[in-house]
Amino acid sequence: MKTQPLTSELHRQHLEVTRRYFMQLGAVGITAMSGLPLRAKDSDQAILADATEDLEYLTHHNEFGTVERGKPLPYKLPLEKRLEIGLERKTWKLDVIADPKSNTLMASPFSREKGNPFDFDQLLILAKTHSVRFLKIMSCNNMSKPLGMGLWEGVPLRHVIWKTKPAANIRRVFYYGHHNEDPKQLFQSSLPIGRVLEDPPGDHPIILCYKLNGQWLSGRRGGPVRMLVPDAYGFKSVKWLKSVVLTNNHQANDTYASGNNDIDSWMKTMARFIYLPGKEKAGLPIAATGLAQVGVGGLSKVQVWITPQDKPWPKDDPYFTKAPWQDAKILPPPTNWGGDLPEGKLPADVQFFTDEGKPKHWPMRYTIAHWATLLKGVAPGQYDVYCRTIDSNGIAQPMPRPFRKSGGNKIQKSPITVEG
Repeated sequence: MKTQPLTSELHRQHLEVTRRYFMQLGAVGITAMSGLPLRAKDSDQAILADATEDLEYLTHHNEFGTVERGKPLPYKLPLEKRLEIGLERKTWKLDVIADPKSNTLMASPFSREKGNPFDFDQLLILAKTHSVRFLKIMSCNNMSKPLGMGLWEGVPLRHVIWKTKPAANIRRVFYYGHHNEDPKQLFQSSLPIGRVLEDPPGDHPIILCYKLNGQWLSGRRGGPVRMLVPDAYGFKSVKWLKSVVLTNNHQANDTYASGNNDIDSWMKTMARFIYLPGKEKAGLPIAATGLAQVGVGGLSKVQVWITPQDKPWPKDDPYFTKAPWQDAKILPPPTNWGGDLPEGKLPADVQFFTDEGKPKHWPMRYTIAHWATLLKGVAPGQYDVYCRTIDSNGIAQPMPRPFRKSGGNKIQKSPITVEG
């Protein structure tokens, strides 16, 4: 079996739903799934709706992949030290101030220095009337695999900003977390003030996040409070949040910019294999399954293409636009969302879900979607199998943004041998 490395939780969940999808296809599907782990109760055919009942779509707290910074890592500090520096809920404090290097006007900043920081109790008071919950995939722009799927909860940053009575000369917001008081460890990101104060139609707000999958955000996940930017890669969602600064400086000052990264890149739509056998016998259907990361462009199709390795593709078509791609099946949303939620059920008031707990549309942006397909009638030989997405605008991966450093979305290739 050849798999795309993911967190063990995402991989297990994916196998759970796709194996039953192939059971729905009958004998052909069962044959194709011979390499996947099946359970005795699956000997009878299962309908696709039943397939999703056992899928735990959300990633458990401890199963998330992570990209960490800090020496020592803040959440590994002794409890006494974490309490001292504000990395526990009861001592967490946040500065929301005007940039002293710009002419930003703000009447009522929150400031440790002035003895009136914004604290966790104030955050929970705001949460009574302004809390939001939404699904989001966590993904790193320089990695080819997602880190996990979560149900995130928090208060939109704008509600805290308005409490500071900002007045004029504000073009950008930058923010950073605890960095061991070492300037060399400082990691900060920034956003246009317009994106903080207003959400594009169909997008979630920027939030001060304090819960993941219904549980308090752990230190390893960036708690007690982290920034959460739904339409961006993980570096915008700064952990161990400590300071928010409003500035009239129009230039982004993200730490990631120094690494030649596109620090304003929206999350991209892309497909990745999870299962594809390394070998298969001629005459048997070949099962291919995977995940699609649904970015800002949405998702309309996942497609696959199998081609002989000894048949070179024209160099003037580097993205295989003229290849005979075939559509895969995008699987429906689960009924068991998993991820530590009681009975796998989503709570009320998840953004863009109905009162019955169903998504208003699927696939949903900034989440993952499972997909599966069968490749039939493949003659003996050495092949490469490719997968790609088509977004909601009809644009095929890796377009419209094929460049590195703005999010990994290279078309994935995986080899297979079909034996005679």
